[in-house]
Amino acid sequence: MPPHDHAASRTFTVAAQVMTATKAAPGLHLVATPIGNLGDITLRALQTLAGADLIACEDTRVTRRLTDHYAIAAPLMAYHEHNAAQARPKILARLAQGDAVALVSDAGTPLISDPGFKLVREVCAAGYPVLALPGPSSVLTALTLAALPTDRFFFEGFLPAKAGARRARLAELSRIEATLVLFESGHRIRDALDDLANVMGPRDAAICRELTKLHEEVRRGPLAALAETALELETRGEFVLVIGPPGRQEHTMESDQLDALLATALAEGSLKDAVAQAVEASGRPRREVYARALELARQAGANDGDEKD
Repeated sequence: MPPHDHAASRTFTVAAQVMTATKAAPGLHLVATPIGNLGDITLRALQTLAGADLIACEDTRVTRRLTDHYAIAAPLMAYHEHNAAQARPKILARLAQGDAVALVSDAGTPLISDPGFKLVREVCAAGYPVLALPGPSSVLTALTLAALPTDRFFFEGFLPAKAGARRARLAELSRIEATLVLFESGHRIRDALDDLANVMGPRDAAICRELTKLHEEVRRGPLAALAETALELETRGEFVLVIGPPGRQEHTMESDQLDALLATALAEGSLKDAVAQAVEASGRPRREVYARALELARQAGANDGDEKD
């Protein structure tokens, strides 16, 4: 993409007032954008977007709604997981010319669950400036709304789509002594809540949907209660799940949870792997877990024999 001098159009509009932006400083600018409400963008972000020579974004259609809303004329370029390898050299070439490139995601802070870190790594390695403009984040917004401990938290992002892999990952996450923050899609939210209730046990949690948007919804309560009412959930929109840390009584997994974990692991792998996974997730002694795994494997074999008769 050739250099584009839009000096004459380095303006933006706020509340019908046209404001002038100076050319942004050369380098890569990581600009946080609204997660829903367009009014949540910062003045500094608007000045940088309007003053940039190029805006790299996940989806130009999504970002164009933002730039059109504020009458920003800077050109847009797609940068996402499917074209990142081809797009990065083009962005680096623009930086080599002394241009200012703004990087945005579809919503929130760049680099969170997107390929931006690879670009930042290469830009740093090439010696060009990288500047961060803080702002909206669905992770922090959900965490502050959940009414759960915030002194330590672990961001997982999206859980695996397949049920077995999802339960196995949740078993690993259940050992982390911190509040958990997860992303989930609407068509998997009910299954995810069922698995969370079964694997995590009696923890408090919050379901945050459509944060900062017109139909924002936050549900708080024990995981089991949230899972029981999951059929009532509106599944359209973006979800962030926040799960409270384990209580002291949760360090050792209950027997029925151990059986469920072992049954899933045995169905998908070897006895050795199932035992190793369950020991790590359950907090129970290896000898006890191994004996239970043998018993479950024996029962499964007997049931298979009954079905063949």
